[in-house]
Amino acid sequence: MKVQSQRFGFVENQEWVVYDELNERRNDMVENIKGHLIVSCQALPDEPLHSSFIMSRMAKAALEGGAKGIRANTVEDITEIKKTVDLPIIGIIKKDYDDSAVYITPTMREVDALVKCGVDIIAMDATIAKRPGERDLDSFFHEVRKKYPDQLFMADCSTVDEAVYADQLGFDFIGTTLVGYTPQSQAMHIEADDFKIIRDILAQVKHPVIAEGNIDTPQKAKRVLELGAYSVVVGSIITRPQVITKRFTEVIEGGK
Repeated sequence: MKVQSQRFGFVENQEWVVYDELNERRNDMVENIKGHLIVSCQALPDEPLHSSFIMSRMAKAALEGGAKGIRANTVEDITEIKKTVDLPIIGIIKKDYDDSAVYITPTMREVDALVKCGVDIIAMDATIAKRPGERDLDSFFHEVRKKYPDQLFMADCSTVDEAVYADQLGFDFIGTTLVGYTPQSQAMHIEADDFKIIRDILAQVKHPVIAEGNIDTPQKAKRVLELGAYSVVVGSIITRPQVITKRFTEVIEGGK
């Protein structure tokens, strides 16, 4: 996919010319995630690895392991990661508001901050839930797109209908990030029936689909790419050692 925005520069002959070095770089970087792994490097304040420095080292480890992109939370973490690795970043800001269940990049304040720190893609909740201030996705995204027409956006969805709607709104990437995490998707399992939800989304949208959410084995990651996902995001099973450890201890303790 190509980013169509442009920048302007002043040259020696005193004529304004159009150039797009920044966007050519972004095009190259985004193209590089196609068919590859994106690692989600996140640790919330109550988790053992909560530290921007640690997340930057986690991103470096992901790079050394062959990851082609990073998903990260908060301006602080993203800033440190950008100092450490030269990979495309899907940026989010998780923020809780009293009047909304939406917490992934819920308002323009978070979008502004992510644009300022220069992430390649901004991801946001694209479910049916109302955003802070009782705003729906339609009005919010139109405002965001008008303000930042050249920024790439990813829709974090939980159902096929939400994915189709986000596609129609004009999100650049459609994600399955929230499958199983919302009231309307709580009975769903992303891998059920050979990833039927992903196959259904792929059949109904025109924008690239990024598979994400409980894709916790190399085999699952490979399969969603075979099905046609643009790329795949894997998080906890790579970057949250407490989660990985628990999987081992539950099997060990359960067998006693």
